[in-house]
Amino acid sequence: MSVVAEHLPRWEEDVEYPDSDGEPMSDNTLQFRWIVTVEGNLEGLFRHRDDVFVAGDLLWYPVKGDPSIRRAPDAMVVFGRPKGYRGSYIQHREEGIAPQVVFEILSPKNTRTEMEAKLRWYEQYGVEEYYV
Repeated sequence: MSVVAEHLPRWEEDVEYPDSDGEPMSDNTLQFRWIVTVEGNLEGLFRHRDDVFVAGDLLWYPVKGDPSIRRAPDAMVVFGRPKGYRGSYIQHREEGIAPQVVFEILSPKNTRTEMEAKLRWYEQYGVEEYYV
């Protein structure tokens, strides 16, 4: 049993939050390069802040007990959380803090409707800034 699981109620241990959704990180090399560039520059920008977590293409689970509600922003910034490894960002295990900033890098197949739906989803779960 993991150290984290030892401190969780029994029912919480039974909920699985997968680290992968089986989707590719990008649709093409240019989109991949932009994702890596944005995430890397955010890491550099906040390199001296131990209380800022930055990630790219990391699954975020905003609702405790419901792993079907998830999104993997191309890049995200979470103020008030320490740097470090995470297989996914499980919000209720992160003091309930939602990512405050997310970035989505367009691919040729993205539609305006899809991006607007993402905006509404991010707003619903507490994101303060959304960049496309």
